[in-house]
Amino acid sequence: MKRKASETAAKTTGQILRDNICTLFNLLNLLIAIALIFVHAWSNLFFVPVVALNTIIGIAQELKAKRLIEKLTLLSQSNAKIERNGELHSVPIAEVQEQDILLLESGNQICADAVVTDGSIEVNESLLTGESDAVYKKAGDSLLSGSSVISGTCRATVLRVGSDSYASKLTKEAKKTKAMHSELVSSMQKVTRLTSFCIVPLGILLFVEALLFRDSSMYDAVVGTSAGLLGMLPKGLYLLISVSLAAGIITLSKKNVLVQDLYSLENLAHVDVLCLDKTGTLTEGKMQVEKADLFPGTDAEKFHEWMGNFLTHTQDNNATFQAMHAYFKGMDTLSVTDQIPFSSDRKWSAMTFVGAGTFVIGAPEKLCPDQMPPEISAYQKEGKRVLLAGITQQPVQKGQPLPEVQLLAVIVLTDPLRANAAKTIANFQKEGVSVKLISGDNPVTASAVAQKAGILHGDRWVDMRTVEESEIDAAAQRYTVFGRVTPQQKKQLIQAFHRQKHTVAMTGDGVNDLLALKEADCSISVGQGSDAARQTAQLVLLDSDFAVLKDVLLEGRRVVHNVTRSAGVFFIKTLYSVLLCAICLLTNTPFPFVPIQITLIDLIIEGYPSFFLSFLPDSRPVHTRFLPEAIRRAAPNAIAIGVCFLFYLLFHAMGLFGLSGEQTQANALLFLLIGTVGLAGVFKMCQPFTKIKAFFAVTSAIGFYAAIAVCLWLQNHLLHLDILHLAVPTPVTLLFFVLLAIAAILTERTLAKTIFRDKAEIDE
Repeated sequence: MKRKASETAAKTTGQILRDNICTLFNLLNLLIAIALIFVHAWSNLFFVPVVALNTIIGIAQELKAKRLIEKLTLLSQSNAKIERNGELHSVPIAEVQEQDILLLESGNQICADAVVTDGSIEVNESLLTGESDAVYKKAGDSLLSGSSVISGTCRATVLRVGSDSYASKLTKEAKKTKAMHSELVSSMQKVTRLTSFCIVPLGILLFVEALLFRDSSMYDAVVGTSAGLLGMLPKGLYLLISVSLAAGIITLSKKNVLVQDLYSLENLAHVDVLCLDKTGTLTEGKMQVEKADLFPGTDAEKFHEWMGNFLTHTQDNNATFQAMHAYFKGMDTLSVTDQIPFSSDRKWSAMTFVGAGTFVIGAPEKLCPDQMPPEISAYQKEGKRVLLAGITQQPVQKGQPLPEVQLLAVIVLTDPLRANAAKTIANFQKEGVSVKLISGDNPVTASAVAQKAGILHGDRWVDMRTVEESEIDAAAQRYTVFGRVTPQQKKQLIQAFHRQKHTVAMTGDGVNDLLALKEADCSISVGQGSDAARQTAQLVLLDSDFAVLKDVLLEGRRVVHNVTRSAGVFFIKTLYSVLLCAICLLTNTPFPFVPIQITLIDLIIEGYPSFFLSFLPDSRPVHTRFLPEAIRRAAPNAIAIGVCFLFYLLFHAMGLFGLSGEQTQANALLFLLIGTVGLAGVFKMCQPFTKIKAFFAVTSAIGFYAAIAVCLWLQNHLLHLDILHLAVPTPVTLLFFVLLAIAAILTERTLAKTIFRDKAEIDE
């Protein structure tokens, strides 16, 4: 059976359509529209094409982002090495079929359920079981898709592919229970629940009160109630969030960054700790053997024979072994009886030759744990990787420490820093992000590399073999460079940073990084990384260009800042609509506006400036949470409108103004007032002013008043269209408007500088 079409991280077209069309806001808008149609309030239905346009824009932007993600997914797609009908092939994972023979080696992601037929490997099943311990697999043992090869090579017959595989079933089950990690979305869900909780009972009460206690007509009751309910819905905010995130994905796609999780951009915007793996992430991962120094007394001919045979027969194929293959000459003169492949936990590899003993290559502290040769420390302080080669006549076992080994040679390897690594790290640190280096390599070597890359406090290193689990929190706070870190410790360090209230991004390229990548708030892999790392990470740098990480950070900050500022304008109408509805219910007063007037505010004051300003860059660090900050910005304006409405009720009680309704002076007064206070929110959103921000603030104000003027002119001239259902304000009305507008602005400024003062200003 052949697998179905390969899945990408992007939503399907059906999901995009459903997520944009089948929303609670759209349902509420539809019900309001039906009610207005029932009473033939045709001119008040203009919000329907506006909602439809919002939906279409959202769908179009997400479809564009989807197409780009799919193109990049094809570029990053891993191929599987298979044997089919006796011939070797390299095929996309989606084309692997049952009964194919998989050829697996270190770093491969196991793409289908299979059974080992030849060879042996160690696998990491942490993504399936949560356990990081290596699991040994030999002929006859089962392999589960979603696990990764740590060491060794084998051939395995494919049993199940696609949706029938273990990982696919596990993923589907996980999706049922795992919540989306997005502050923007969770905040909007809270707003949706709150408005839904308010909108239904308030709508019923407003409607019943109008019919039974004020003897209003059915038309007036429906129109007034509809206006109040429409005002509570921040309709364009969902659109703004999806468009902003999609725009970020499109921008990054052009720089060959594959975004596999839509909300990873938002998470990265909050990041204040960036954890880097060294080899393959901070460095190029292009190992080269610089030299091999023989210890005194080593037989050079025997050493080269053992090394040549070791490299010929080894199952290891990582960057280190490839570098040794390029430096040493391969041989096939000795018989091999047993071998133990390299793993990041063991940090050594061994091979037993008939008549010679067991040849071992590995980390210096594993081969000579008691006394380190002095030249090794010198190499490590230069940032070079050092391996020792030795021979032993004693038995060597996987789960046991190495026996005493006769040292033969020091092998010195170099791995250059990525070209833009130092500049990129400097940019992150300038943006207030603390950079940590977490490596399985020797801590002295890692520290030297960190200092070359310009990581602040790169000289503060710790050997994680000496750190107990209970000491990890203290180590995370004290040190910058962590060496000899196990995969489990990488995860524990991320958890320690979380306990210290940090938001953490993790970059990695190997199987040993999987647990940490999964634990991090934002996980990043490079295109040259292992299959497993690329498939686990939320972001993949396809060109392995470390410098582009800064662009990812800035895109995330742009989205969060712009959406938060815009929400401060959207929530003004939501808050004052709830407030006015409550006052109207308590005072048995009709809601003072009609739906078409609310729609004009939606378009010109909320939608127009917010949509275009959402594309502006904003690289400031994010120190606030979305919902509290948006409400802090909106509340002073909304309360100011509520205060002015109470003044209007006082004027009404004094006989200066009648009840608000279509074509009344009270309605004209209040509509001009809420528009003006809303525009004050736009001007607040645009601070600090730039030319482009000033343009949108000014054109919003001009647009609002010009739209009113045009509609009033059309009402009495030419077409005689009563679009806004608004009376021409008299000089007395305009005078009261100016007085109330001044009172509203003073109220807003007072609240903004006291109760709702910016936390950053208070800290200063």
